[in-house]
Amino acid sequence: LRRWFRPQLYFRIDGSNPFTPLPGHQGLPMLEWGMNWCVTGLCHQFLVLHAAVLERDGRALVMPAPSGSGKSTLCAALVFSGWRLLSDELALIDLHTNCLVPMPRPVSLKNASIEVMQGFATERLSFGSIVADTTKGRVAHFPPPPDAVRRDSEQAAPGAILLPRYIAGASTTLTPLARGWTMMRLIENAFNYNVQGQAGFEALGELVAGSVCAEISYSDLSDAVERIGHWAANPNQRLPQE
Repeated sequence: LRRWFRPQLYFRIDGSNPFTPLPGHQGLPMLEWGMNWCVTGLCHQFLVLHAAVLERDGRALVMPAPSGSGKSTLCAALVFSGWRLLSDELALIDLHTNCLVPMPRPVSLKNASIEVMQGFATERLSFGSIVADTTKGRVAHFPPPPDAVRRDSEQAAPGAILLPRYIAGASTTLTPLARGWTMMRLIENAFNYNVQGQAGFEALGELVAGSVCAEISYSDLSDAVERIGHWAANPNQRLPQE
């Protein structure tokens, strides 16, 4: 009867149902969350971080952050500002090369971020659909740029680690972080660090050692993108201790 009356969706893998069924109109969010579950729980050939990853000039920008920090919004804005998308959600670190592995797929935005990006990218942004009433509110996806998909086998070397934080009404501040502190924040945002053991520790150490590290607080998206672009182009420039 569910086919006609209040249809539901199930996500099944290897005969198991890891999620509670969702209403029938929430197929895209369930597919995204199911893919995340598969990668974080099964792809232990990588060290997996909860982070957005972009690339410019051969160097990766890794942005680890918990949900609600403005990570996905900032990632989407950088995609429309000339950065190559590797992932908006999961950083995959190759344990052999210590490089970032691309996983380009539709970028997910939630709630107020949808309108923010519609204003930022204007005619260049096209959502497949906007799904309401999910456990995370409204969810929308836009396709990855074709260039990101074409280069999905091209890894990126470490370059920068940036911890984003959206604060309503705040001015943009970009401040340096000590590498030891950055390492601890990466561990907090790692999904399978405990599985990897020494290899995971060494991979994170290589990532931090090969990167300039900072955090950014922002409310103005355009200003944040401009500051990040200038910082990435001049990584050795001393940041003010704001």
